[in-house]
Amino acid sequence: MSTQNSQYLVHSNGIYHGLPVFPDMLQGLTAIVTGANGISGTYMIRALCENPKRWTKIYALSRREPWHQYPPQVEHVSMDLLQSPSAIAQQLLEKKIKADHVFFFAYIQPSPVAGGTIWSAADEMVRVNKSLLGNFLQGLAGAAAIPQRISLQLGSKYYGLHLGPAAVPQEESAPRVGIEANFYYEQEELLGDFCNKYSCQFVTTRPSYLLGAVPDAAMNLVYPLMVYAVVQKHLGKPLIFPGDLACWENVFSFSSSMMNAYFTEWLALTDVESGDSFNSIDGSPFTWSMFWPKYAAYFKMPWEGPEHCTDEDYMEMSLPYAPPPRGWGPPGKRRFRYTMVAWAQRSVVQTAWREIAAEHGLRNPNLSEINRTFGFADAAVLTAWPCVSTNTKIRENGFFGSVDSTQSILKIFDEYVEIKMAPKV
Repeated sequence: MSTQNSQYLVHSNGIYHGLPVFPDMLQGLTAIVTGANGISGTYMIRALCENPKRWTKIYALSRREPWHQYPPQVEHVSMDLLQSPSAIAQQLLEKKIKADHVFFFAYIQPSPVAGGTIWSAADEMVRVNKSLLGNFLQGLAGAAAIPQRISLQLGSKYYGLHLGPAAVPQEESAPRVGIEANFYYEQEELLGDFCNKYSCQFVTTRPSYLLGAVPDAAMNLVYPLMVYAVVQKHLGKPLIFPGDLACWENVFSFSSSMMNAYFTEWLALTDVESGDSFNSIDGSPFTWSMFWPKYAAYFKMPWEGPEHCTDEDYMEMSLPYAPPPRGWGPPGKRRFRYTMVAWAQRSVVQTAWREIAAEHGLRNPNLSEINRTFGFADAAVLTAWPCVSTNTKIRENGFFGSVDSTQSILKIFDEYVEIKMAPKV
């Protein structure tokens, strides 16, 4: 961090403000984006493609074929990162894939343990996601394709927020939470050792709940919110908030995928210390109580908050760790009228979605992978402790991007309509 006076050029792009202006001389760069079909990878490629002179070649790596047409500078490569490092190296060599920058977003979400939350299979999350990164890194080494810098996306689970209340606000300097295995820590150590060995720089980011529109609806907060509204409206019911007053008024930092991509690009091209880690957030505090009326207005339907509920209206679930991640106090507790997972499993909801999907020719004819999709929504909607990441460090280092999270969600609703994941309101 510089202590000298500095000046920065910034610009706006639609709802995204304070974006960096890069020097014109920054041209002819190449990139590898893993997890290219996922929410973060999709928007990363979109951000890089806004500057075809700066990023002249982008390799989009994913197991599945791309779900949309890429610009000409993007080459898709079908690659399974759970295969052996030697097989990955062979593919890289055959395709002559080598890049200045790697943006690593590949991620696998294991099924939760029976009766557990979406992230309850902690040991399996470590095993599979450490393998994804480790296989790819060794593949790079085997192909002699070491980049200048690797950007690895971590997340706010770094602070243990999925396990209960953590210190507020969440600062990058916070100590690791040792009450449960965390694959972010394992990946961070793995990448650090690799980069030290091969003289490669690396940085890591810590976004919060990601907001974006892609066909793979898992680990995406906006899609289950859209399905919830569309089905409730189809059934002639209001938009009911399922949590209690503590959830209703709880403060969050969210991470719009487009802003997250702009930040990740800036971080890759900025002279920050190798090995450093940064929160990546929208910069606008969010509460469900402020969002819910605007949510209902978008769908032109009535809504119902928790103001008139009594204790008898709620079920309760306590998380298993006392003390929680902050190191003191009782375990995290969630109170709810119903969970989004239980709602999506109702036969009337399943039938309603099939009717809606058939009428509008939607991509998803059925509501599938309910735990992966709606469990993520439960983690946000039914959390009663602050999830507020500080953006002080990124500001001190010269990034001033911001977007209103509510505006972002409403824009993403429109994007879901465009890609035939939801009907037009």
